[in-house]
Amino acid sequence: MHDDRRLTEVRLDRFVRERIAPAVYPRRVPLDLSSWEVPDEPVPALEALRQQFTPQAHGAAWGRPWSTTWLRLQGQVPDAWGTAADTSVEIIVDLGFSTDLPGFQCEGIAWRPDGTIVKAISPRNQYIPLKLLGSGMAVDFYVEAAANPDLSQGWTFAATPYGDKATAGKEPKYRLGHMVIAELNQTVWELQQDIWTLNGLMHELPMNLPRRHEILRALEDMLDVMDPDDVPGTAAAGREALAGVLSRPAYASAHRLLATGHAHIDSAWLWPVRETIRKCARTFSNVVALMDEDPGFVFSCSSAQQLAWIKELYPELFGRIREKVKTGQFVPVGGMWVESDTNMPGGEAMARQFLEGKSFFLDEFGVECQEAWLPDTFGYSAALPQIVKASGSKWFLTQKISWNQVNRMPHHTFNWEGIDGTRIFTHFPPVDSYNSELSGRELAHAERNYRDHGRGTTSLVPFGYGDGGGGPTREMLAAARRTADLEGSPRVEIGSSADFFTRAQAEYPALPVWAGELYLELHRGTYTSQAKTKLGNRRSEHLLREAELWCATAAVRTGYTYPAAELKRLWRLVLLQQFHDILPGSSIAWVHQDAERNYAAVATQLEAIIAGAAGSLLGEGDVSFLLNAAPHERGGVAAYAADRPAPAGPPVAAVEAAGGYVLDNGIIRAAVNADGLLESLVDAASGRDAIAPGQFGNLLELHRDTPNEWDAWDIDAFYRRNVTPLTSARSVALERSGGDAVVVVERLAGTSAVTQRISLAPGAHSLTIATAVDWQESEKLLKLGFALDVRADRSASETQFGHVFRPTHLNTSWEAAKFEICAHRWLHVAEPGYGVAISNSSTYGHDVTRSIRADDGGTTTTVRLSLLRAPKFPDPGADRGRHELTVTIRPGASIADAVEEGYRTNLAPRVVKGAHGAEPLFAVSNPALVVEAVKLAEDGSGDVIVRLYESLGERSVGRVTAGFAASGVHTVDLLERPAAAPGVTLRGDTAELALRPFQLVSLRFVR
Repeated sequence: MHDDRRLTEVRLDRFVRERIAPAVYPRRVPLDLSSWEVPDEPVPALEALRQQFTPQAHGAAWGRPWSTTWLRLQGQVPDAWGTAADTSVEIIVDLGFSTDLPGFQCEGIAWRPDGTIVKAISPRNQYIPLKLLGSGMAVDFYVEAAANPDLSQGWTFAATPYGDKATAGKEPKYRLGHMVIAELNQTVWELQQDIWTLNGLMHELPMNLPRRHEILRALEDMLDVMDPDDVPGTAAAGREALAGVLSRPAYASAHRLLATGHAHIDSAWLWPVRETIRKCARTFSNVVALMDEDPGFVFSCSSAQQLAWIKELYPELFGRIREKVKTGQFVPVGGMWVESDTNMPGGEAMARQFLEGKSFFLDEFGVECQEAWLPDTFGYSAALPQIVKASGSKWFLTQKISWNQVNRMPHHTFNWEGIDGTRIFTHFPPVDSYNSELSGRELAHAERNYRDHGRGTTSLVPFGYGDGGGGPTREMLAAARRTADLEGSPRVEIGSSADFFTRAQAEYPALPVWAGELYLELHRGTYTSQAKTKLGNRRSEHLLREAELWCATAAVRTGYTYPAAELKRLWRLVLLQQFHDILPGSSIAWVHQDAERNYAAVATQLEAIIAGAAGSLLGEGDVSFLLNAAPHERGGVAAYAADRPAPAGPPVAAVEAAGGYVLDNGIIRAAVNADGLLESLVDAASGRDAIAPGQFGNLLELHRDTPNEWDAWDIDAFYRRNVTPLTSARSVALERSGGDAVVVVERLAGTSAVTQRISLAPGAHSLTIATAVDWQESEKLLKLGFALDVRADRSASETQFGHVFRPTHLNTSWEAAKFEICAHRWLHVAEPGYGVAISNSSTYGHDVTRSIRADDGGTTTTVRLSLLRAPKFPDPGADRGRHELTVTIRPGASIADAVEEGYRTNLAPRVVKGAHGAEPLFAVSNPALVVEAVKLAEDGSGDVIVRLYESLGERSVGRVTAGFAASGVHTVDLLERPAAAPGVTLRGDTAELALRPFQLVSLRFVR
């Protein structure tokens, strides 16, 4: 029996490959070709169509890496083609695809001679129906062919030069394939889809299930009734042989799958942003063409940025999309500017992702997205539920947690609880893919894998080729039709994500709860890779804060014209670069070169805006003023402009000791030994030494960093087993910088020169360590560690609008998997009554471990920051070059101290010239209530928006009072619409606050 089955399967595979597939297009004639190669970067279609095209041979080599070639295809459809009832005429365009994988190689888009888009061309979507060309029986159209190199390389993760245009070479990468007019036999094509669906289903059914054998026998019957020499003539008989098994209805208990069209298009990754824009045009043109053919087809599109590109650069296509939104077929989802990383963006940046994304969808389509849609992001911050809810959304979707290396999530549908207690209805599709083809294997996996059987009956399946774009195909829609009600298969229904969430929420009211972050047990290296991109993001976030604060203050105080459009443009650029393959450092060199140029331009423009606002606010003069944009006082100056304060105290004492130095400012005393290691750090208030006995702080360690796969993404746990402590210094010397004492340490990390400046300032509560590295290592990880005499059972890491606690023990596999964690500006470890805060200027990756000392039985908690990596894929030159990274360590620190230290390290006060000071716009009575943003309202009314949060993780009370004539104050959501806020009482121009831990509040002061 087994041999009989196997022989039938072999026979079927060969018959499909050699007989049915060629018979889909039984007649073909070649087209005449001509071409024009774009000299450099892509040009608009109307410009290309004006060029001189020269004859082009079939099979010719074309396409140096990243180049564009325009092809003109001309011909005449033979008489009588497409006139039979089950035939039509299509054009087949094979650009010479290197594999059948869409989105990771050459691809194209067809254009009519009038400059309008037809549809895209990719390996599994090579056809263009003649009727779309609108030219009768004459064929005359153009293809914009992109010679994108295949950087996936079969996912071997080998270093490649193709990710940088400067090193990609000039030799053609492709050779033109078939360019023909073809007659499509619809019956043969339908038979092909029947077989694909049934064969896929059969292989997923248990061997002893009668249904499996029934399908096998039906496929045998089909093979028997068909004539291999006349497939078109016998295809109808073949379909009839399969009709019985295709008509058997699904079991009443079959799992239900809500399938929504999707094309996860990475806004940059193994291609630059400029190519993403064209990928969006290709994909969306395919989608609207499918919608014209199938009114039941629904497609979910998640990124406002991508549609903004289409609106700007492809207005005709955007108009077609707008019409499909009206019919409910093209459905905006997610409500974010891009599918961003959520680990590293700051709180206000995450708020702006939703403000900009949801506002765009509302303004352009009148649609308010109700779900956050992040299928591919590398883990999810515990602050996200509150941010999603504050944007006016109520659902959350992800897929990426299925990539966990160790632990499986216990549920697929659940309530996700954030750090402030907010819960949001969350779904994690059990199909374990956001690029489903609706294959038998995928559908069966979704049903078997679903972990909430008995409670829920429905899950979501996003289908369509993605990552590199492409989207759904007509073959996928055919599969959906066949599995809508098919015995042995889940029931598949096409719809929107809102359809799914509404149904799932109604049938599953008593949801289990997952509290805290959705930590991805993979891709931990993304907290560290491409340090310059991360520095650019951190710097941009704080410059935007300053620019909005001083512009709003100047607008209220002096009538300064608030540069709303310019600030929005710069915010959107920064938000784009928080996409989950840009900020995480997992893109090709071209992407990160663009990012660094963009960040430099953002900084230049924001500095000019800040200077303009400060000039208007302070007037012209020669008096020095301190502009403090932080939410805490600096030298007695709150968040406003005042005369520059006097120095904080007498110069720091510095004495030589055993070849090292002891620095003392009366608040803390730091001892640096002859090797530049921190061997003691004592705060005068407690008298305790923060450094563990016999151990050190400021210890640089160099690790081998060769992950099993996904080089730029991953740090694997075994990196810890190969480490070189950098305990020897080339020189240690003392310098003075004003009243500061600075110990300058020079050493080598491998072959990379490292210079550290360990400085203590008068009046400072923390020691600052600035590390400059000329990084020339390969596949190495540089860590900076502090061995602390603290028995901490958990660490606190800043995240958006609060902090997240993580155990330092390894009791379970869930804790053990978190061997690398993300923190924003600070990390804090403590035992009852004593803690230490470590802040950073642009570092996100950390690890915290505990050990018991043999000599005294005490506990050492070691905090290490991941400073630099050097992965080879996808950018073989990643992180090479000069870096400057600043860290501070504050002994005897509370959480409140840690919050303040994070701002101090990242938001230095400005000293500017002017004629007079300026009062702050607001007074906040309790420093636990941290103002994250001050800006003018989006609607141009001149009202002032203040966003703040409870920062300590405890119940805090206070008030926010306007320092200007405000006629009232309201609580609003992130889109600045009226919204209730528990714990907020409004009186005149004052908001009285009694906030729960980490509660986020947005206030609108009316002018």
